[in-house]
Amino acid sequence: MITTRKPSWASALLVGALAATTFATSPAQAADLNQSSAKWCQGVRIRFFVGGEAGDAFASIVYKGAQQAEKDLGPKVEYVFSGWQPEKMVAQLRDAIASKPDGIAMMGHPGDDAIMPLAEQATKAGIIMMYQNVDVPKVREKFGGGYVGANLYPQGQALAEEAIRTLGLKKGDKALVFGAWGQPGRYIREQGTADAFIKAGLQVITVTAPPAVASDPSLLTPQITGAFGKNPDIKVIVHAGGQTLGAAPTYMNAIKKKPGEVLNIGFDTSPAIIDAFDKGFVQLTSDQQPFLQGYLPIQSICLTKKFGFAPLNVDTGAGFVNAKNYKSVADLAKKGLR
Repeated sequence: MITTRKPSWASALLVGALAATTFATSPAQAADLNQSSAKWCQGVRIRFFVGGEAGDAFASIVYKGAQQAEKDLGPKVEYVFSGWQPEKMVAQLRDAIASKPDGIAMMGHPGDDAIMPLAEQATKAGIIMMYQNVDVPKVREKFGGGYVGANLYPQGQALAEEAIRTLGLKKGDKALVFGAWGQPGRYIREQGTADAFIKAGLQVITVTAPPAVASDPSLLTPQITGAFGKNPDIKVIVHAGGQTLGAAPTYMNAIKKKPGEVLNIGFDTSPAIIDAFDKGFVQLTSDQQPFLQGYLPIQSICLTKKFGFAPLNVDTGAGFVNAKNYKSVADLAKKGLR
C-alpha cells in the first residue's frame, strides 16, 4: 500500500463525485441504463487528448485508461497525441471542435486564456467538455466542464512538506526545482513545491524543463550537469514529471553521484521510477494515478450525454510512494497501470 498519510487535497473519491451530480433522465434513458449490455455509451463520439505521445511514461498510462473506458462503455473515441506541446494542443482542439463530436476530453496545459475562446465555441456547438491533468478553473467557471486530475498547487506543496518530514532536509539546504517556468498555468504544482521549501528555509534554484524532455528525458542531462557545476552542494532535485524522475540514475551517473547522495523526488510512478527506487536513486514521488485521468473523463462524458449527469470533478492524488512502500505498486507500474 502507498502511504496512508494523505495530503488534505487527496480526499475526493469517485463515489463522492457521483453523489454530487444531478441525475436527470427520461424513462427511456433509465431503461437504457438497465439494459443487459455493458456498452451503454455506444453511439457517443469523443475526441480524447492524451497529452504526450503514445509511448511516453505518463501518456501511455493515460492512454491505457482511456482505451479501457472505450472498451468497457462502448463510445467511439478518437485519440489526439500532442507531445506535451501547448500550442499544438490548441490547434488540435480547434480541429476537434470543428469535427463536432459529442464530447471532448482536453488536457488543460495551454491554460485558461488560450482555451477560453475555444471552450466558448464548444459550448455554442453543444459539445460536452472535460479537462484532465491540468485544471482550467476560469474556463470551467464560465463555460462548465469537469476536471479529473490532482489539485496541483497543494500537491506540489505536500511533496515538499513530505520530503522535509521524511528525508532530513533542513534550513539552508539547496533544492533544484524543475518546472515549466514562464508558461502560464503550467508550473502551479512546482510553484507549490518551491514555496513550501522557501517557507522552510531551503534555498531554491528553479530551472525550466522544456516540454520535449517528456519524450526524451536525456535532454535534461546538460541542465542538471550545468546546475551542479554552479551549485555542487545541491541536496535535492524535484522533477516535474515521471519521465525525468525515472531517468534519475542517468542524471546521477552524469554528475558522478552514488545512490542517495543527491535526493531525487517528484511526481508519478512508472516502470523506470520503480527501477530507480530499486537502485536507490529515487526517494519519494507523489502518485496522481494517470489511468484515472484517462478513464474517468470518458466515463463522465458518457454519463452526461446519455443520462444528464453533471460533469465529474475528481482529485486523483493518491498520496506518496517512497523507498519503504514502492513495492506495493511495483507490479501495477510495470504493467503500465500506475
